[in-house]
Amino acid sequence: MIDAFTAMTEKTRAMFAEANDNARTQFEKGSRAFEDMTAFQRENVDAIVESSKIAAKGIEQMGHDAAAYVKSSYEQATGAVRSLGAIKSPADFFQLQSDFARTSFDAFMAHASRSTESALKLAGEVAQPVSNRVALAVEKVKTAAA
Repeated sequence: MIDAFTAMTEKTRAMFAEANDNARTQFEKGSRAFEDMTAFQRENVDAIVESSKIAAKGIEQMGHDAAAYVKSSYEQATGAVRSLGAIKSPADFFQLQSDFARTSFDAFMAHASRSTESALKLAGEVAQPVSNRVALAVEKVKTAAA
Protein backbone atom coordinates (compact mmCIF):
# COMPACT_ATOMS: atom_id res chain seq x y z
CA MET A 1 0.00 0.00 0.00
CA ILE A 2 2.88 2.32 0.81
CA ASP A 3 4.39 1.54 -2.59
CA ALA A 4 1.12 2.50 -4.31
CA PHE A 5 0.89 5.67 -2.25
CA THR A 6 4.54 6.54 -3.11
CA ALA A 7 3.92 5.85 -6.80
CA MET A 8 0.81 8.04 -6.74
CA THR A 9 2.76 10.81 -5.01
CA GLU A 10 5.52 10.59 -7.63
CA LYS A 11 2.97 10.68 -10.46
CA THR A 12 1.32 13.71 -8.88
CA ARG A 13 4.68 15.45 -8.49
CA ALA A 14 5.56 14.63 -12.10
CA MET A 15 2.20 15.99 -13.28
CA PHE A 16 2.68 19.22 -11.32
CA ALA A 17 6.27 19.55 -12.56
CA GLU A 18 5.12 19.03 -16.15
CA ALA A 19 2.28 21.55 -15.69
CA ASN A 20 4.75 24.00 -14.15
CA ASP A 21 7.15 23.52 -17.09
CA ASN A 22 4.31 23.99 -19.58
CA ALA A 23 3.14 27.13 -17.78
CA ARG A 24 6.70 28.52 -17.73
CA THR A 25 7.12 27.75 -21.46
CA GLN A 26 3.82 29.42 -22.31
CA PHE A 27 4.68 32.42 -20.15
CA GLU A 28 8.04 32.79 -21.91
CA LYS A 29 6.38 32.53 -25.32
CA GLY A 30 3.79 35.11 -24.28
CA SER A 31 6.50 37.42 -22.94
CA ARG A 32 8.47 37.14 -26.19
CA ALA A 33 5.33 37.80 -28.23
CA PHE A 34 4.54 40.85 -26.10
CA GLU A 35 8.12 42.13 -26.48
CA ASP A 36 7.94 41.58 -30.25
CA MET A 37 4.60 43.39 -30.41
CA THR A 38 5.94 46.29 -28.35
CA ALA A 39 9.04 46.58 -30.55
CA PHE A 40 6.88 46.44 -33.67
CA GLN A 41 4.61 49.20 -32.36
CA ARG A 42 7.62 51.32 -31.41
CA GLU A 43 8.95 50.94 -34.96
CA ASN A 44 5.51 51.94 -36.29
CA VAL A 45 5.65 55.13 -34.23
CA ASP A 46 9.19 55.75 -35.50
CA ALA A 47 7.90 55.40 -39.09
CA ILE A 48 5.15 57.94 -38.42
CA VAL A 49 7.67 60.33 -36.86
CA GLU A 50 9.93 59.91 -39.90
CA SER A 51 6.98 60.61 -42.22
CA SER A 52 6.16 63.72 -40.22
CA LYS A 53 9.75 64.97 -40.48
CA ILE A 54 9.75 64.41 -44.23
CA ALA A 55 6.39 66.21 -44.54
CA ALA A 56 7.58 69.17 -42.46
CA LYS A 57 10.77 69.52 -44.48
CA GLY A 58 8.89 69.25 -47.77
CA ILE A 59 6.23 71.75 -46.76
CA GLU A 60 8.94 74.15 -45.62
CA GLN A 61 10.63 73.84 -49.02
CA MET A 62 7.34 74.38 -50.81
CA GLY A 63 6.80 77.51 -48.68
CA HIS A 64 10.22 78.83 -49.70
CA ASP A 65 9.39 78.13 -53.35
CA ALA A 66 6.05 79.95 -53.03
CA ALA A 67 7.74 82.92 -51.38
CA ALA A 68 10.32 83.05 -54.18
CA TYR A 69 7.51 82.98 -56.76
CA VAL A 70 5.63 85.80 -55.01
CA LYS A 71 8.82 87.87 -54.81
CA SER A 72 9.56 87.28 -58.49
CA SER A 73 5.98 88.17 -59.46
CA TYR A 74 6.14 91.34 -57.40
CA GLU A 75 9.42 92.36 -59.00
CA GLN A 76 8.01 91.66 -62.46
CA ALA A 77 4.87 93.71 -61.72
CA THR A 78 6.99 96.55 -60.32
CA GLY A 79 9.07 96.53 -63.49
CA ALA A 80 5.93 96.66 -65.62
CA VAL A 81 4.59 99.62 -63.63
CA ARG A 82 7.93 101.44 -64.07
CA SER A 83 7.72 100.82 -67.80
CA LEU A 84 4.40 102.70 -67.91
CA GLY A 85 6.35 105.95 -67.72
CA ALA A 86 8.01 105.26 -71.05
CA ILE A 87 4.76 104.61 -72.93
CA LYS A 88 4.13 107.04 -75.78
CA SER A 89 1.02 105.58 -77.39
CA PRO A 90 -1.98 103.36 -76.69
CA ALA A 91 -0.41 100.68 -78.89
CA ASP A 92 2.67 100.67 -76.63
CA PHE A 93 0.40 100.41 -73.59
CA PHE A 94 -1.47 97.41 -75.01
CA GLN A 95 1.81 95.78 -76.04
CA LEU A 96 3.23 96.25 -72.53
CA GLN A 97 0.02 94.92 -70.99
CA SER A 98 -0.01 91.93 -73.35
CA ASP A 99 3.65 91.12 -72.67
CA PHE A 100 3.15 91.42 -68.92
CA ALA A 101 0.05 89.21 -68.97
CA ARG A 102 1.78 86.53 -71.11
CA THR A 103 4.92 86.56 -68.97
CA SER A 104 2.89 86.44 -65.75
CA PHE A 105 0.73 83.58 -67.04
CA ASP A 106 3.78 81.60 -68.20
CA ALA A 107 5.50 82.12 -64.84
CA PHE A 108 2.34 81.08 -62.98
CA MET A 109 1.95 77.93 -65.06
CA ALA A 110 5.60 77.00 -64.54
CA HIS A 111 5.27 77.58 -60.80
CA ALA A 112 2.02 75.59 -60.64
CA SER A 113 3.63 72.71 -62.52
CA ARG A 114 6.67 72.68 -60.22
CA SER A 115 4.40 72.88 -57.17
CA THR A 116 2.28 69.96 -58.37
CA GLU A 117 5.36 67.85 -59.08
CA SER A 118 6.81 68.74 -55.67
CA ALA A 119 3.55 67.88 -53.91
CA LEU A 120 3.29 64.50 -55.64
CA LYS A 121 6.91 63.68 -54.90
CA LEU A 122 6.46 64.76 -51.27
CA ALA A 123 3.34 62.62 -50.90
CA GLY A 124 5.29 59.58 -52.09
CA GLU A 125 8.19 60.33 -49.74
CA VAL A 126 5.86 60.88 -46.78
CA ALA A 127 4.00 57.63 -47.44
CA GLN A 128 7.15 55.50 -47.87
CA PRO A 129 8.05 54.87 -44.20
CA VAL A 130 4.45 53.91 -43.36
CA SER A 131 4.20 51.81 -46.52
CA ASN A 132 7.34 49.93 -45.49
CA ARG A 133 5.77 49.17 -42.09
CA VAL A 134 2.56 47.95 -43.71
CA ALA A 135 4.55 45.65 -45.99
CA LEU A 136 6.40 44.27 -42.97
CA ALA A 137 3.12 43.75 -41.08
CA VAL A 138 1.67 41.85 -44.04
CA GLU A 139 4.78 39.70 -44.21
CA LYS A 140 4.54 38.93 -40.47
CA VAL A 141 0.87 37.95 -40.84
CA LYS A 142 1.74 35.67 -43.77
CA THR A 143 4.54 34.07 -41.75
CA ALA A 144 2.30 33.62 -38.71
CA ALA A 145 -0.50 32.11 -40.82
CA ALA A 146 1.83 29.61 -42.50
